[in-house]
Amino acid sequence: MSTVGKAAAIFAIVIAIIGGYVWGRSDQQAGRVAPFTETAEAEKDEIDVYYPGAEELGKDEMRVVALGTGMPTSRPKQAAACWLVELGNGDKFLFDIGSGCHERLAAQKIPYDLIDKVFIGHLHVDHYGDLASFWLGGTTMNRLVPLRIWGPSGATPEYGTQAAIDNMKEMYVWDIGTRSGVIDFRGGELEVHEFPFDGINEVIFQENGVTIRSLPAIHGLDGAISFILDWNGLKFTYSSDTIPNKWWIEHTKNADISIHECFLPSVLLVTKQGFAPIEALQVGTQGHTSPEQFGKVMTMTEPRLAVGYHFFNDFDTQPEVMRRVRKTYQGPLALAVDYMVFNVTKDEIRVRMSAVDEEVWPSPPMKKKNPPDFENVIPISDFTKSGALAFPEIVQPIYDEINQIYGTDFEPAFK
Repeated sequence: MSTVGKAAAIFAIVIAIIGGYVWGRSDQQAGRVAPFTETAEAEKDEIDVYYPGAEELGKDEMRVVALGTGMPTSRPKQAAACWLVELGNGDKFLFDIGSGCHERLAAQKIPYDLIDKVFIGHLHVDHYGDLASFWLGGTTMNRLVPLRIWGPSGATPEYGTQAAIDNMKEMYVWDIGTRSGVIDFRGGELEVHEFPFDGINEVIFQENGVTIRSLPAIHGLDGAISFILDWNGLKFTYSSDTIPNKWWIEHTKNADISIHECFLPSVLLVTKQGFAPIEALQVGTQGHTSPEQFGKVMTMTEPRLAVGYHFFNDFDTQPEVMRRVRKTYQGPLALAVDYMVFNVTKDEIRVRMSAVDEEVWPSPPMKKKNPPDFENVIPISDFTKSGALAFPEIVQPIYDEINQIYGTDFEPAFK
């Protein structure tokens, strides 16, 4: 074969390979299996990737990010309950902050000063288990404003949010003590806003054009609630955990995005989770909302987009959950997994997955840090200090380097 012929053959092979690849990727999924199968108004040419920190939110737009969609047991694929709501006016809200979600929140690349409002649906660990990590870890991740927390009362004071936070502070007294006088600890301040669990559509937050209301929920004990957020003509509803109830049906109709728990079917709780049959029935339908119940609730409330969460969303569980939901609901639906992103405007709802930077670092502080107040340092004992190996020949040059770069004159504590 001549040189020209060989070149032509190679060119034909390359074209065939490229053509086959393009044909094989004609669904535009680029090798990624979309974890949602029936996602309302998300057209194929809209299913692209959301890159945190690289996309400005429209002034009339709401963005909802699933940071925890799994079950009470955390796992690498899905953290426990947590949802981030970002609004075009700059406000950001966390609804629940369950175990395992903090790292997903960090991946959103948002300065911690801007994430200072947390709304807790109830006091199960899978709904507020990462609060301590976000609170105290945030002090070293450049949060310099108080962390504000809203949560329900209980049947008696010891079952309420205020008591839980007070006890949390007692639990972490050693951690708090190590930071005293060592860092700018303004971000360690907590503001707790406890509201009655039995308020029906009661306003619990109203700032900057945003109104958040609470609804009683039925889950565990007295002291579980659901939320409604209204802003700029858009309505976000979030059940946290509850079985179907009259308050949700009455007050969440026609939401733009309605996030409600959709637990695993009882039969899968037996086969996949190892529950006894009576335990699976009780937990799956009397303590949580089954897929069939979820579908009925969405049919009765008719949101623009129904979002089911709170189950392990896998290749073998999602089809069964979907099948059961479709027994009772035929409307727009997404079954959530972590890092799913919903952009909501009055004209459309766009559904994508978020890119994840596993090497993310904290965002810089948004205001000037105060120098440590060494008068607040809690001293350690002479016994503990006696064990220190100062290594001045190593440590002093490190101090000298910093002092030279920043024009300071710091000295090491151990010499």
